[in-house]
Amino acid sequence: MSFDIFGFRALWSPYFLLILVLITILYFLIIGPWRHKFKESEPIPTKQKILFVLAIFTLYISKGSPVDLLGHIMFSAHMTQMAILYLVVPPLLILGIPNWLWKTLIYRPVIKPILKVLTNPIIALILFNGIFSIYHVPLVFDFVKTDPVYHSIMSTVIFFGAMLMWWPLLNTLPDWKSLTGIKKVGYIFADGVLLTPACALIIFATDPLYLTYSEPQAWINALQLCVPADMLSGLNLTGPEMFNILPTVEDQQLGGVLMKIIQEIVYGTILAYIFFQWAGNERKKDELELQETLSPKPN
Repeated sequence: MSFDIFGFRALWSPYFLLILVLITILYFLIIGPWRHKFKESEPIPTKQKILFVLAIFTLYISKGSPVDLLGHIMFSAHMTQMAILYLVVPPLLILGIPNWLWKTLIYRPVIKPILKVLTNPIIALILFNGIFSIYHVPLVFDFVKTDPVYHSIMSTVIFFGAMLMWWPLLNTLPDWKSLTGIKKVGYIFADGVLLTPACALIIFATDPLYLTYSEPQAWINALQLCVPADMLSGLNLTGPEMFNILPTVEDQQLGGVLMKIIQEIVYGTILAYIFFQWAGNERKKDELELQETLSPKPN
């Protein structure tokens, strides 16, 4: 059956899109006409602007496009959505916001010391992977997926945890760097290992784990998170099999596999980024040492 029966609002989330457009406009006003109002502000390269726009675009794809609706119907789509939201959006966002703007946002009397603790690499790893794993415990998952308030809170908390997890790897604030060189590589591998149990639980399960993807009434209750109530009440729905050609268990296993595949792709990309960043820094260091060696020494 076509997804069009759920209506335009459920498919494209126009209000969420409007919010993201306003945030993007505000970003370009801050880095443009309003830049002189911020301390230590300077022009930012086009590449950084593109990264921020990509962050907003992928955020909309995961939470505002039909992918969000599909994520309430197919578990495999849900895990793809989670991978985009927590493994792709945060790195783009961190890299897309200039340091002088980050300082304005987080260098506050209360905020900075708290974030210093939460972005400790060990704490950040345990926090994100712990919350992500707890969320996918069937009892917790089914409860959160059928309550709009708790679902919003949990999604926000996991996203915040994802930002904390990526921060030690990607932030470039001079007085905030906590990982360098080989430690970053170890951090990525540790992150991959900690995320594996949750994915393995899903991949190797031989029975449906989540009522919101197998039991018709729980599934309809979960749909209320993204489909307007007036639209949903007029539909005759019997269960996710109306839209999903895969059996429930196979769709569930595919979701775990997709999560791991996307994770490996993202982590591999970040490893390449870290390597080229390290190589560039080493090259600059060698050039400076060569200049110092060749420059005439004062008598």
